[in-house]
Amino acid sequence: MNDTPAPESSASVLCVGDIPWDAAAALLARHGLRLNHVDAGQKIPGSYWGEPEAGIIACDVYVRDDTPVHSMLHESCHLIVLPPERRAQVHTDATDSVPEEDATCYLQIVLAEQLPGVGSARLMADMDSWGYTYRLGSTQAWFEQDADDARRWLIERDLLPATAS
Repeated sequence: MNDTPAPESSASVLCVGDIPWDAAAALLARHGLRLNHVDAGQKIPGSYWGEPEAGIIACDVYVRDDTPVHSMLHESCHLIVLPPERRAQVHTDATDSVPEEDATCYLQIVLAEQLPGVGSARLMADMDSWGYTYRLGSTQAWFEQDADDARRWLIERDLLPATAS
């Protein structure tokens, strides 16, 4: 993945306001996170990229209706992959290693399957549209052919069942 600034949101990217709020909040709650709604036009606390991208502070994930779903999942997964003592210290930037970043990307794709109207295929297309870049050319190619290390990292930490893909 690259570290270039996020491009402008595209109308074709699925946003939080397009999916059932209760389903997203319940998904995050299963991982010990709270989903917080920020009103339109308001600053998103803990947003690394700036509005409309999701923000994170400890166990809280902040989004507006115009926040891309991939951003909500990505930032949430940054928190999910951290042990509780590190999670409590997070404000805005959660990653300190490439393996954690890769695990975050992999897990967000897996969790997208649990959100009605999202799914992994849609999420991967939105990730590509947003500007995630992988050496194989697409998020899907990375996920299917080059993410064994990320998958293994998650399994070793009991964050992903060995049978999940």
